[in-house]
Amino acid sequence: MRLLERTCLLMLGLTTLFAGPAARADAIDLKPFKASYSAEWKGVRAGSTVLELRHAGPELYAYSSTSNARGVFRMAFSETLTQTSTFRLHEGAIQPLTFRGIDEKERPIDLNFDWTNLKVTGAAKGHAVDLPLTAGAQDAMSLQISMLRNLASGKVPPLVWMIDGDKLKDYELRLEGTARIETALGDLDTLIYTSRRASGDRMTRTWVAPALGYLPVRAERIRGTKTEFTLLIDSLDR
Repeated sequence: MRLLERTCLLMLGLTTLFAGPAARADAIDLKPFKASYSAEWKGVRAGSTVLELRHAGPELYAYSSTSNARGVFRMAFSETLTQTSTFRLHEGAIQPLTFRGIDEKERPIDLNFDWTNLKVTGAAKGHAVDLPLTAGAQDAMSLQISMLRNLASGKVPPLVWMIDGDKLKDYELRLEGTARIETALGDLDTLIYTSRRASGDRMTRTWVAPALGYLPVRAERIRGTKTEFTLLIDSLDR
């Protein structure tokens, strides 16, 4: 995976990071859906991303992201990239079981979550992975779905944990407020929040729509005062 696809997936992987007790029925929170987004790199249309949630068995689900570079960006970035998390609903919580994808150097990521022994093992960045599992930790894809179930509480934790390749990373979150914005799906009321690594110089600002189950409808990656990358929702099928 190159920079365009990695940025796209990471932004979407950090778009629904609110937390709190589960407040709605599983039949509502885990309804299959397919959402598409356009990607702009410094104001130029660079590609697209599709997110899809589907059933994979009793209490078992698969959540995937497929990104495609567009136009001249195909010469610099991989044309198509798919990453998939398989997870289960266990005692009201989302537990990732496997994560399959590719890193920024196009090396395979193959992770397996062992919740009995609290370990995640597999391979990433060209070497073996063997990490302890923190309670509630997610991969970049399952994190979105885990939090979709909890958004009704309106609480934002100061810190969340995510397995990113061969590392367990923490992200700081801050709720900024609300806004009504224009989207391809019409005008929508949104909540706005930011996420960033404590030691990083980049920030992601995200708009999520309660009317759409708190799915992201816009996200921006910002370095300093400049917006480098933007994702905009194009369509949603349920």
